[in-house]
Amino acid sequence: MAEPRFSVESHDACAVVAVHGELDVTSSQQFDDCLTEASASRERIILDLSDVDFMDTTALAVIVSHWRRQVAADGMFLLAGARYRYTKALWITGLADRLPMYANVGEALTAARPDPGAEAAPRGARESGGSDATAS
Repeated sequence: MAEPRFSVESHDACAVVAVHGELDVTSSQQFDDCLTEASASRERIILDLSDVDFMDTTALAVIVSHWRRQVAADGMFLLAGARYRYTKALWITGLADRLPMYANVGEALTAARPDPGAEAAPRGARESGGSDATAS
């Protein structure tokens, strides 16, 4: 099994954290560290899960922890590209209905724009539940 890779790119007011590979107990600390570093410099985080091959509940705990911290600090934490087949834990636990999810990074970046119209975007994007997020 290959080690997961993490990358962080800045896009205006956002940091896009891309994950490649498996998110499990062996990578949870590295995943947490990457998100902590990204959120130290940006108040809007987009987590790109489009290249995740597997996700367990330890990864969910990291995601929920960072989502809560960002929201408590008046920031944003958005998920992009989560594919049901590889990130089933999001749907099984009901988090897919609570976390702002988008089909891809482009849609999440649009929703995260600091303009007045962006405030309503996350709800509309979440209404699709898993259907948009399952597209590969």
